[in-house]
Amino acid sequence: MADELVLTLPDGSERTVPKGTTPRAVAESIGPRLAKAALAAKLNGAIVDLDRPLTQSGPFQILTERDADALYCLRHSAAHVLATAVRRLWPDAGIGFGPPIEDGFYYDFAVPRPFTPEDLEKIEAEMRDVIRADFPFVREEVGRPDAEQRFAGDPFKLERLGEIGADETISVYSDGPFVDLCRGPHVPSTGRIAHVKLLHAAGAYWRGDERRPMLQRIYGTAWFSRQDLEQYLHRLEEARKRDHRVIGKALDLFSIQEDVGPGLIFWHPKGAMLQFQLRRFIEDLVLERGYDLVYTPHITREQLFVRSGHLPYYAENQFPAMAAASGESEDVRYRVKPMNCPLHVLVYKAQQRSYRDLPIRLAEIGNVYRNERSGTLHGMLRVRGLTMDDAHLFMRPDQIEEEIFHLLDLTDYVLRQTFGVEYRLDLATRPETKLGDDAVWDQAEAALKAALERRNLTYRLDAGGGAFYGPKIDVKFNDAIGREWQGTTIQLDFNLPERFELEYTGTDNRPHRPVMIHRAIFGTMERFIGFLIEHFVGAFPVWLSPEQVRVLPIADAQVSAARAVHERLRAAGIRSHLDERNETLNYKVRDGELHKVPYLAVIGGREAEAGTVAVRTRGSAQKQDVMAQHEFLNLLLDQIRTRARVP
Repeated sequence: MADELVLTLPDGSERTVPKGTTPRAVAESIGPRLAKAALAAKLNGAIVDLDRPLTQSGPFQILTERDADALYCLRHSAAHVLATAVRRLWPDAGIGFGPPIEDGFYYDFAVPRPFTPEDLEKIEAEMRDVIRADFPFVREEVGRPDAEQRFAGDPFKLERLGEIGADETISVYSDGPFVDLCRGPHVPSTGRIAHVKLLHAAGAYWRGDERRPMLQRIYGTAWFSRQDLEQYLHRLEEARKRDHRVIGKALDLFSIQEDVGPGLIFWHPKGAMLQFQLRRFIEDLVLERGYDLVYTPHITREQLFVRSGHLPYYAENQFPAMAAASGESEDVRYRVKPMNCPLHVLVYKAQQRSYRDLPIRLAEIGNVYRNERSGTLHGMLRVRGLTMDDAHLFMRPDQIEEEIFHLLDLTDYVLRQTFGVEYRLDLATRPETKLGDDAVWDQAEAALKAALERRNLTYRLDAGGGAFYGPKIDVKFNDAIGREWQGTTIQLDFNLPERFELEYTGTDNRPHRPVMIHRAIFGTMERFIGFLIEHFVGAFPVWLSPEQVRVLPIADAQVSAARAVHERLRAAGIRSHLDERNETLNYKVRDGELHKVPYLAVIGGREAEAGTVAVRTRGSAQKQDVMAQHEFLNLLLDQIRTRARVP
């Protein structure tokens, strides 16, 4: 019947209810314990308030503390409690956006001055008062004139209101005295937000646009239990200790210079050595696996990105066009490249290809440039100048699965076997804005899915997360304290070969269209090295360490013997440094420890006479192992050869 709904519960059972029944009523009909624990509901994949009348049939679930979606609601509601508290303390504060984010929430405010740590303490105390008041979150659907009147003093809300279409519902939520323009959903009342903590405040441009007003953004977190909150705060403290920006400065790995601009990395000698070692590692791997290295220009005519589809789809992330040099048409414009794929396509297209030539695997560790907004930049993790370990593979359709298998094996070797990093896989499908027709996307998505399932690999579906030109397999991994990072990506593309009319001659002596895979194992050198800095807290495995051994003579009398050890190590390819400063041994040992050097080789009188070294291994406190020089050298060479994750 039209006035009845059929709700399918998680256990597969069905419940028929009158149209307009609330999720709260459904929970009460199932049982009092569920009704008491209920925080929100999920219908047809959308989260709704407990008191929102239901208008559709479909899969239905009551959300409790055990559900991740309920945590989303909790944090969204905590953001509103934050805004309520700020408005109590600063009645004239302008109100921006306040969304839930991973592990927390934030809210943007227009206030006369930046918030101080003392302000955050006051705000948090006020939030506790709002929570104790147990204000219900009340949803109203209002007309545009009413909404404009309610938010007449809030220019940011009026701007957002103007973007809501005439056929869209305008909803507001109130908790006690505070009213906000909001789609929801929320937990039933402020009293359900027991464990909340404000973290810090920072400046943020309105809508991320540096041309707009600077607002003050307060970040916070909320959890269902005190234990979860305390564990999260502990992880944050660990993350602060591991901050790659702090460690990078202490170890003199990299810098970002104001004279050049934000998001552009200066690789100092030790940081450059890290990148060099990773470059050599990945290039050796791919050469062994049948790749060819290429190098392509940093700039290209703009028309190339029009043909590839990156213009206009990727226009906002590209730097503005440059005028052509004298002698070229005034209509010609150049761009610094934001990606390598169209240029690799041209390498493929430069000669005629046969089915016997495929697959062709082109690899380039190349520099690309993306005009990321300054407010999103973050050390090495979000930059404008990117060094990508990029590759593009061109193949026959019957080779797709095997090539994906090879890429998954390569990813596993790099991440898990070499760095000890466990990871998971996401299958990211077509976004709303895309190139090509649905039939092509169906084919590409089916190919990736088949490859994953043939390997019996577990994966998570990321609906709409694909690139605009094709679906992809994304590799996500966790660092030593559980934070998730985006790593390897494997993107299947039927569109660029079509747009560039790529061909190969088949067994039938007729032209055929190849398939293309975009892949990056590290992603970018900047982000991956930033991850490694934080993952290892700057204490890199010996094979990767910019400085592998520091040789320390105890006194001037041992400098000659120490120099001989240093030169022997260098001759064997070891990155050794001789510390012959006129300082005490304790000072030099401490300095070596601060710089995370894997091994300190101490040369005293006995060692000089016996041809031995007293080896201090990083992390072994005061312990020293005396060994023959050749034994120490063989130990180092073996650890480097095997890429051992020590010391």
